[in-house]
Amino acid sequence: MNHPMKVTLLMDQAWLPAHDPQLLADERSPMTERHVAISLRNLGHEVTVLPVDRDLPGLVRALTENPPDVVFNLVEQFAGERRLSANVVGVLEAMGVPFTGAGSKAIMLCQDKALCKELLAHHRIRSPRFVAMAPGHTPRVPKRARLRYPLIVKPVMEEGSEGIVKDSLVRSDEELADRVRLIHQTWNQVAIAEEYIDGRELYVAVMGNERLKAFPPRELVFGGGSPDAPRIATGRVKADEKYRQKWNITYGFAELEAKLAARIDALARNVCRVLQLRGYARLDLRVTDAGQINVLEVNANPDIAWGDEFAESALKGGLAYEPLIDRLLSLALSR
Repeated sequence: MNHPMKVTLLMDQAWLPAHDPQLLADERSPMTERHVAISLRNLGHEVTVLPVDRDLPGLVRALTENPPDVVFNLVEQFAGERRLSANVVGVLEAMGVPFTGAGSKAIMLCQDKALCKELLAHHRIRSPRFVAMAPGHTPRVPKRARLRYPLIVKPVMEEGSEGIVKDSLVRSDEELADRVRLIHQTWNQVAIAEEYIDGRELYVAVMGNERLKAFPPRELVFGGGSPDAPRIATGRVKADEKYRQKWNITYGFAELEAKLAARIDALARNVCRVLQLRGYARLDLRVTDAGQINVLEVNANPDIAWGDEFAESALKGGLAYEPLIDRLLSLALSR
């Protein structure tokens, strides 16, 4: 940006540290929020940290009494519910406050994995076949679904592989029923069972509003265990570095043939348009040995910590971290 601005950094109350309430530089503070706050200040902006928990009137009052030029939105939940984070964004939309990242409609479309897959299928975008099973009903796969085992069972509304463990891969009706019941009891939400797709796991970062740019894809490489073992990006795989080291699971940039890279680039931008995403997003893909590209999930507001997948892809694409944060502010103000 060409001039300093008043930026309100919106974040989850649960992650706001008492020892560093303005996220100045304490390394014990949440990584993404701290990296963004420091970068915004380095860019010359006046940063106010505003935590969100259960008080929407308080949020409206704070934004009215101290109106920012733009909100940097890092909220992932409201009142402990991920599915309600879209409501917080809806408040910003209703107030006419510029904000970074996806709008409320796009967040809802991406968070509900079943709805997202149905919309992608309508546009003939390949994703694993699935069935959604709500609490209170007997877990089973209708014959018309024509699903083939093994299946991956997970909560329909969570992100970052939350709720996915090794036992999430089921191979029979009995295992399916047990896993679905566990999801219902633990998460109190719809369980989704989708066909397991064997292949390479890629993460594609996309940035922009009308004009979209896909950055070089990252890949999660499963180097340990039997070559025939299922490759599952569990919550522990994504969150536990020591676990990845133990099993030789690594992140790196995907080496792709030019034609496949071009197809992935076009697909990623098309998915973002279909889901009405803007600002920035990340796609989780599985690419089979035959070259079929499957969209596993779409994250409307992915992690943008320095050194994380999005920032690493942007850097590879020629955009360093502080210019990336600056660009996200520009995108918020330009729409």
